[in-house]
Amino acid sequence: MTNAATVSEAAAGTQSIGRAAAILRFLAASPGHGTALGAVVSETGLSKPTSRRILLALIAAGLVEQDPVSRRYFLGPEACVLGSAAAHRFGLHRLAFEGVLRLARETGDAAFFQIRRNFFAVCLQREDGDYPLRSHVLAAGDRHPLGVGAAGIALVAALPEDDARAVLADNAEIIGARYPMLTRAMIDDTVAEARAKGYSLNRGLLFPGSWGLGMAVRGPHGRHDGCLSLAAVESRMQPEREAELAALLAGEVRRLEQRLREPIHNP
Repeated sequence: MTNAATVSEAAAGTQSIGRAAAILRFLAASPGHGTALGAVVSETGLSKPTSRRILLALIAAGLVEQDPVSRRYFLGPEACVLGSAAAHRFGLHRLAFEGVLRLARETGDAAFFQIRRNFFAVCLQREDGDYPLRSHVLAAGDRHPLGVGAAGIALVAALPEDDARAVLADNAEIIGARYPMLTRAMIDDTVAEARAKGYSLNRGLLFPGSWGLGMAVRGPHGRHDGCLSLAAVESRMQPEREAELAALLAGEVRRLEQRLREPIHNP
C-alpha cells in the first residue's frame, strides 16, 4: 500500500469516527423519545444513506438501538456501559448527583449539572422539582456553546479575561448561526454581571419566560470544569427570590468542591 493510500484510508477512518460521534451526541440529546432518521440527517448534515449506514454499524456494536414499531433510534446498552466506566474517571458528575437532587427538592425548580467540554457546556443531569410550571429548555445530553445559557455564561465568567475573550471569539460563528437573538454585547454584559455577582443570570435570553441561574464549580485541578444551575419560569426568579436561589447554589458548590478536594476523589 502506498503512503498516499495509507493517508487517505486513515483520513476516511477519522472522518467516519467523527460522523459516528456526531450521531451519538445527537441521540444523547433526545434520550426519552428517540430520534427519527430524518432528524439525524437534518442535524448532522449527512446524507440519508450515510446516516443509515453509520446507524447500522452503531446498532451492530450495541451503541444504538432502533425501536421496531416507531423506527426511532435510541442509545444502546453499550453506550450505558461505556458511560458507567467513564464515570469512575470523571468523578465530578458522580459527586454532583446528590446535590442536583437536593437543589430540585429544595427549590421546586429544575436543577442541572453541566460540564465544560472544550468550547461547549454539556448537560449531564437534569432533575425536576415539584413546581407545576416547568422550564423545558435543557435536558441531559444537550450541549450549548460557552457564552450561551446560564451555565455557558458562568463558565466563561470563571475564566481569565483573555481566555474568555478567546473562547467567545472562537464560538462567535456558531453562536451567530444557532442563536441569532444573542449579540456579542449581550453576552459580554451577562459575563460581566456574572463576574460581579459570582453567579450568572440568564433573563430569558434564549427562550422568553424561561430564566436560569448558574454557578461554576472548581474541579480538583483548580479549573472550573463544571456548573450547577437552576431554571424556572420568569416569575420564580425575580430579585426577591434570586438571592435565596444563589445562596442554595453556593452551598451546593461549596459542598461539591470540598468533596473534590478530598484525596480519595483526586485522580
